[in-house]
Amino acid sequence: MRIALIGYGRMGKAIETICLSRGHEVVLKVSTANAGAAPMGADVAIEFSRPEHALENMKRCLDHGVPVVVGTTGWYDRMPEVQAMVSKSGGALLWASNFSIGVNLLFRVSRQLARLMDPHAAYAVKVDEVHHVHKLDAPSGTALTLARDIDLATLRYSGWVGNEAPAPEDPTATRPVPILSERTGEVPGKHSVSWTSTEDRIVLTHEAFGRQGFATGAVLAAEWLADPRQQRAGLFTMDDVLNTGS
Repeated sequence: MRIALIGYGRMGKAIETICLSRGHEVVLKVSTANAGAAPMGADVAIEFSRPEHALENMKRCLDHGVPVVVGTTGWYDRMPEVQAMVSKSGGALLWASNFSIGVNLLFRVSRQLARLMDPHAAYAVKVDEVHHVHKLDAPSGTALTLARDIDLATLRYSGWVGNEAPAPEDPTATRPVPILSERTGEVPGKHSVSWTSTEDRIVLTHEAFGRQGFATGAVLAAEWLADPRQQRAGLFTMDDVLNTGS
């Protein structure tokens, strides 16, 4: 498979290593030096750039008929534009706040736990995330996905807030999901969801040991999206990959 890498920073280089180890050819590496280069000759593109460039990169790929896997976060408030772009082009785009298989399994477990905990008002939820000092967005896209899923799975929570909001006097009243973000050192990524009462606590945690898990998941997503046996079109997520296999 011929792959275009749009964004050739630390993650782009890690993805390149996985691509080559799986027998793929990297036909384009887009960095600041050749920003705007079209993914000519690529079977699929993997986009890890910056939030302010993500939409133009997606459009360029779709305009050239190249399926694109998007790992950049920080643009989700413009999702309706992306949906319209994909629909108009008839192309294929797969996005995820995190491509790690472990994180995507965490999403599923967290959704199920949220449904189980919702009737138990004595327990309050919190999302914690820690990343390296180079990460541009806070909260992380992964933390926002965890909070969104809790919002959708419960009646007690709606939206999110970037600190620990005081609990309402009425424990059944709707409140935002608190997200605590920390930027320190070179931490690849750690996310926790905790449900705490006065008597005990349940904690789900995913801790990355490096970038390889994220990079491997992105390449698996690209293989799934560009599978020549399927002719996929539309907007997809990692749930689609996990549901059907890569």
